[in-house]
Amino acid sequence: MFGSRALAIVAVSLLAVVGGLLLAWWQWTRYQSATGTLQNLGYVLQWPLFGIFPAFMFWRIHRGAQRERAHDEAPQQSVQPQTVDPRLTYVQNTNVSGEDQELLAYNEYLATLADREQRHAG
Repeated sequence: MFGSRALAIVAVSLLAVVGGLLLAWWQWTRYQSATGTLQNLGYVLQWPLFGIFPAFMFWRIHRGAQRERAHDEAPQQSVQPQTVDPRLTYVQNTNVSGEDQELLAYNEYLATLADREQRHAG
C-alpha cells in the first residue's frame, strides 16, 4: 500500500508534529515565566500549526492520488456530441463601419493565432 518514500514522508510528518508540540510546550513555559510576553503565547499557537502542516499536506496529496487512480480505473463512458441550439450560435454582422472593420480584422488575426497555437499544441 505505502512505498518507502511514502513511509519516509509519514515519518517526517510525525517528527514535525512532535517537534511542533515540543516547541509549543517550550514557548508555553517561556510565557509563564516572569519575562514571558504575548509573543511567546502567539508562538504557543503557531508551532503546532507548523507541525501539523506537513501531515495535512501528505494527507491531501495522498487523497488526491487516490481519487485520480479511481478516476483512471473507472470505465470510460462514450461521449456523444450534443446538437447546438441555433439560437446560441454567433452570426457575424457584415454591415460595419471603418473603425469596426479594423476591429474585425484584428479579431480575425487573433483567431488565426489561436488556431495556429492549438494546432501546434495538440
